[in-house]
Order: sequence, then structure tokens, then C-alpha cells
Amino acid sequence: MQSHREATFDAIGLMNARFAPDLAVPVSDGDHSMGPSGAPVTVVEYGDFECPICKLAFPAVKLLLQRFGSDIRFTYRHFPLEQAHPHALIAAEAAESAGAQGKFWEMHDQLFENQPRLELSFLHEYARRIQLDVPQFEADLSDHAHVTLIRAHIESGIRSNVRATPGFFVNGRVVDVSFGMRALFDAVEAALRSR
Repeated sequence: MQSHREATFDAIGLMNARFAPDLAVPVSDGDHSMGPSGAPVTVVEYGDFECPICKLAFPAVKLLLQRFGSDIRFTYRHFPLEQAHPHALIAAEAAESAGAQGKFWEMHDQLFENQPRLELSFLHEYARRIQLDVPQFEADLSDHAHVTLIRAHIESGIRSNVRATPGFFVNGRVVDVSFGMRALFDAVEAALRSR
């Protein structure tokens, strides 16, 4: 049996989820983005490199970028579901370490393309494959140099009511892709029509 306080909290949570679907933290220069900063449509994904649904969304996002070209800017933020995916956090750290060397997107693609193999030894192989400074990459992972940034992404996702991955936003509005990625394409098309 719920207490009055718990029931009130649940009601407020439901109300906030219904009336506050917006992206809590706007895209900034500090984010990993592809496409022109002045594009009329910005798509943000909160993702988890070990999430099977994120892996399914990965090729759809590539198609989205091809289809809409310079009309779209795509931003990726980390939302590792650590309790469900034991390698998600270290994979996010690997992506950020690669990003510090200017190769975030190359590592992003390696991680999704090789999702069943996210253990540390494989991460080192991907670092070599994309020609990172491997000793620096290893030092970053050992020191957990980028965990603070990843935790900031998680916090911004929580504030944006992200509950699962992938979590998508188009021009700051949440897009429910639980029934398929067509919803994301439709949201981008609608945003372009409304400008």
C-alpha cells in the first residue's frame, strides 16, 4: 500500500512525464554532433553501446543522415544502462577517449558494429584499428578520465525523462520510437515542413 507521499510523488512524476518531454539540456559545442550547427533540425540520441535496440537504430540513423543531408544535425549523448549492460560504461569511456583524440565517430561506429565484443581487450583492438594513440587511450580508461562527462550526459537524460535507450529528441521534443524508427523520420519531416 502506497503512502500519501508516495502516491503524490507518483502523480507528480506522471504529470511531469506527460507535460515536460523537452530536452532539458540544449545541444552545445561540447556535444558530439554531425552535420551543420545551423541545420533546421537537430536530432539528439541518448544511447547505450551495449543496448540491442540502439544497435538496431544505428543503421537507421545513418539512413536518416543520408536522406536529410545538411538539413539535419545529429548529436549523440551517453546513457549507459549499467545494471543491464555490464560493458556499457567502459564502452562510453572508450568513445570519449577516442573523442579526445578527434575520433569519436570512428569509435562510435566500431562499438555498434562489434557490439557483442565490448570487453577491454577488444576496446584496445578498436583503438588500434582507428589509429588512436593507444597508450593515451589505455591511460584514459585506466584513470576513468571521462566518467564525469558521461555522468553529466546521464543526468541530462534523466532530467529529460529518458527512461530507456535509445531516447530520441527532434528539435528538443521527445520522439517515441518504441514502435519503430519510422517515427523518427516522420518527426524530422514534420519539423522541416513546419519551419
